[in-house]
Amino acid sequence: MAFVHLHVHTEYSLLDGSNKITEYVKRVKQLGMDSAAITDHGVMYGVIDFYKACKAEGVKPILGCEIYVAPNSRFDKELTGGEDRYYHLVLLAENNTGYDNLMKIVSRGFTEGYYYKPRVDMEILNQFHEGIIALSACLAGEVQRYIQKGLIEEAKKAALKYRDCFGEENFFLELQDHGLPEQRMVNTTLLQMSRELNIPLVVTNDVHYTYAEDEKPHDILLCIQTGKKLSDEDRMRYVGGQYYVKSEEEMKGLFPYAWEAVENTQRIADRCHVEIEFGVIKLPHFEVPQGYDSWTYLNRLCYEGLKERYGEDENAPAGDTGQTLKERLDYELDVIRTMGYVDYFLIVWDFINYAKSNQIMVGPGRGSAAGSIVAYVLKITNIDPIKYNLLFERFLNPERISMPDIDIDFCFERRQEVIDYVSRKYGPEKVVQIVTFGTLAAKGVIRDVGRVMDLPYAYVDSLAKMIPRIPNELNITIDRALQVNPELRNMYETDAQVKELIDMSKCLEGLPRHASMHAAGVVICSRPAEELVPLSRGADGSVTTQFTMTTIEELGLLKMDVRIVRRRNTPETETIRRSRQMRYRRPA
Repeated sequence: MAFVHLHVHTEYSLLDGSNKITEYVKRVKQLGMDSAAITDHGVMYGVIDFYKACKAEGVKPILGCEIYVAPNSRFDKELTGGEDRYYHLVLLAENNTGYDNLMKIVSRGFTEGYYYKPRVDMEILNQFHEGIIALSACLAGEVQRYIQKGLIEEAKKAALKYRDCFGEENFFLELQDHGLPEQRMVNTTLLQMSRELNIPLVVTNDVHYTYAEDEKPHDILLCIQTGKKLSDEDRMRYVGGQYYVKSEEEMKGLFPYAWEAVENTQRIADRCHVEIEFGVIKLPHFEVPQGYDSWTYLNRLCYEGLKERYGEDENAPAGDTGQTLKERLDYELDVIRTMGYVDYFLIVWDFINYAKSNQIMVGPGRGSAAGSIVAYVLKITNIDPIKYNLLFERFLNPERISMPDIDIDFCFERRQEVIDYVSRKYGPEKVVQIVTFGTLAAKGVIRDVGRVMDLPYAYVDSLAKMIPRIPNELNITIDRALQVNPELRNMYETDAQVKELIDMSKCLEGLPRHASMHAAGVVICSRPAEELVPLSRGADGSVTTQFTMTTIEELGLLKMDVRIVRRRNTPETETIRRSRQMRYRRPA
């Protein structure tokens, strides 16, 4: 193959891309391509999902981002002109150094340069350019903008500026052709500029959906984003239906005059090699008193807690196993040390101890952590695992390597005090909350699509309400609803309008709709968070990761569930609540 897609927006270009990662990677594989890139708008939300999907299909993942570059300083937020607020620029990680730098660039766009979009400037790019290949992007790129305005000398200066930043072999002028006359005019100038300035060319297709037939559902998605209807004339749209995953033959047919630029896509792909580590623990170091290391200090705390919880006799029987309390404690401690979680328990003990010392209400502990005598004697939990014969192996098992997961409830009025304490202790740059995504679920997407199609609200609402609730099934899909609801299936098969509405909804179902802050998730990093994960900023200004809780865990980072409770629950009331749930649960 001589062509690789290097300018691609997935579902994580929120409400702008309907190109689902799994479908995209499978399509690339089907077309015989050995590599593919992800370059979402200003974010890296999807890079880990994309990386894993590519590895599963035997496709090389090229991790990138289409960033926004401020025309002057990223701190300058007084500009008023819409298109003058930022330029587009595509960045691809050539190696792990480039990937690390890309995370920093994207993070700084949110934490320092956010103004309508997460913007960076040349200062940031010059600081973190190593290991990155840059493409001049679409018509919204700086070089292309100047060309469209007839400012050819300014366009050349911009091109040289980026070449000087990234290096002669790492900056490419980008050719695109989606049937737009302005693109063809720009391409003619870029060809000439490439010869004059000795800057290589590359061909891309600005992918926003997977297949050509996805044009209409993508158009509907843009209407959802902008609050418009399909009937509105003055609305955002991608004209021409050319923004899909094209084959090599299609791309060569578009650029018969630029075969070198087509083949440069494969050359760039061959240079890109990023390896992501999963399951490698990256716990922050817990500072212990002088004369101790983490292991000896944890042992001291546990044995002091053992005496406080059970009295002086550490050789008292431990449940029905014949073990003594000391044997059970030593066994758990040995597993904790072997799995590398000593600092984890010290960190959790420390902030729970802080909360209790400051009269902040802390829950008794939930989930599998209640099976740990270490958690009990450290007062992380208040449920005696010996009394209730709870199994430690449900919490930590050497044969199933996974991060410990301790759900901790705090009083909703003072939870932030605990987070602030952790932030002060480890540094605010190392402690951030975790992102979560709202999605276009079955009922909601039907309502959204119906509004965009300008169908009567009552009519659309009645269809959405036909998505049933099924016991023990969360997030029921439209396809599942069609299986179990004969009335809905009959309407779908006999009514053309219902069929179109549901078909469009199925295309968009499951796409992330918006990013928000997880209600409980906090990550504590061993070094500044932007060195380990890309960061974003919430609507309230708070900094969050761009990776979800499950991804944070997979990357070996310390994730804490610091949950809010609004009323005090005891183990007994929790047991009663759960028994009531079971009693009234309808059979499947």
